[in-house]
Amino acid sequence: MTDRSDLAGLIERFAQARVLVVGDVMLDRFVYGEVERISPEAPVPILRIERGEAMLGGAGNVARNLASLGTQTHFIAVIGADEPGREVAELAAELPGVTCSILTDHGRTTAIKTRYIAGSQQVLRADRESGPPIADKIENALARKMEAAVKKASAVVLSDYGKGALTKRVVGAAIAAAKHAGIPVLVDPKGDDYRRYRGARLVSPNRRELAEASHMAAGGEDEIVAAARRIAKSCGIVGVLATRGADGMTLVDGRRKARHLAAEAREVFDVSGAGDTVIAVLAAAMASGAEPIDAARLANVAAGIVVAKAGTAVANADEIVNALHHQDLMAGADKLAGLGELRHRVSGWRKAKLKIGFTNGCFDLLHPGHVSLLAQARATCDRLIVGLNSDASVTRLKGQGRPVQSEAARAAVLGSLASVDAVTIFADDTPLGLIEALRPDVLVKGADYSLSKIVGAKLVQSYGGKIFLAKLAPGHSTSATIRKLGK
Repeated sequence: MTDRSDLAGLIERFAQARVLVVGDVMLDRFVYGEVERISPEAPVPILRIERGEAMLGGAGNVARNLASLGTQTHFIAVIGADEPGREVAELAAELPGVTCSILTDHGRTTAIKTRYIAGSQQVLRADRESGPPIADKIENALARKMEAAVKKASAVVLSDYGKGALTKRVVGAAIAAAKHAGIPVLVDPKGDDYRRYRGARLVSPNRRELAEASHMAAGGEDEIVAAARRIAKSCGIVGVLATRGADGMTLVDGRRKARHLAAEAREVFDVSGAGDTVIAVLAAAMASGAEPIDAARLANVAAGIVVAKAGTAVANADEIVNALHHQDLMAGADKLAGLGELRHRVSGWRKAKLKIGFTNGCFDLLHPGHVSLLAQARATCDRLIVGLNSDASVTRLKGQGRPVQSEAARAAVLGSLASVDAVTIFADDTPLGLIEALRPDVLVKGADYSLSKIVGAKLVQSYGGKIFLAKLAPGHSTSATIRKLGK
């Protein structure tokens, strides 16, 4: 099992993952307002509507989550020939990195879930179901598209909401095609007969679904494990990841020892769509080569993020990385930021007319030379950002055995320094992408660099920024320290 801080390295591989999502799509609508009185016509609250929004639900929300994780996704679903269906197709087409194959069935209506929310409390949910099973010609087209798409995928998600898209034939064809391609199938299941998912790598029922499908109690941890093992054995499924709400998750994977994962959420605001996030992160991780236990740990972290948000929310890669590092960062926790959050901070600093400085490095085994460079860098600006090479990029640059300290530990030490105002971890071999995004006023490197060798120097100078070469404190080197330790 991978160390918690090292799980962030898996997320760097999500961009190369190719995930096929097939299932029931629906339109999630949210109507927000305030309740100030009870209706005189019936004992029900009157919701004074203030705003509304719509987003993809069901399998569409799985695709949304995968898009936020940066994976390459192929999304196949069926809609009705109606306005909600057209809205679903438009929303799906806007997802970055997602290829859509949306089939229209003229005999069905598009499923809609409408949630009415007063303040932070959901007061009503109204559902419009999708009607009869999909037509035979739609089923045939769906199976053909899916079988072709499997050939380019590294994992398959079947998102079953019981709305008719995942017929027995479609499910069987998906699992058979994935087995032939040697890739895992992960299922968010529906109903009480999981034999239809025979051959799947993992299914992810919640506690109630687990109890219904196994016909066993699923209260305590031992009961959950027993119920999961019964499903796996009787239905021909390799593993079961049971989600237990506030109690976390339990992974029962083949003959391996069951693993219980404590819930990560610090505050639960809205559980809508949390199961979609779990299956999406599982798929992205396993498509990237992660073992099921590490994929489950990442999914558990992501679930803790989305339940703290309103609506059918998603967890992006930066949020998951930051959550993974949170326990290790200690005093420097509030200084670590992903690029999105960092852009927001920089925008605020610029509005306050503060000068932004930037430097970068591996900063493995922080020594007095590093401290001196950072102090000099901070003296040139009002806010200093440090770009920190990820563990994977340090290994590529420095070789096996480096870094000595994980990126979380290195970020924690940097964040504890008064001279540093923000730390961001980057996966590339150079910080050019960060420099392009942040456009610092001052770019700082050590005096051992010539101007022509400084990555981003020409860019910074092109918009009027300055380059500062910090004096090096003699006698300090991480490599020399490591050599001494090896004696």
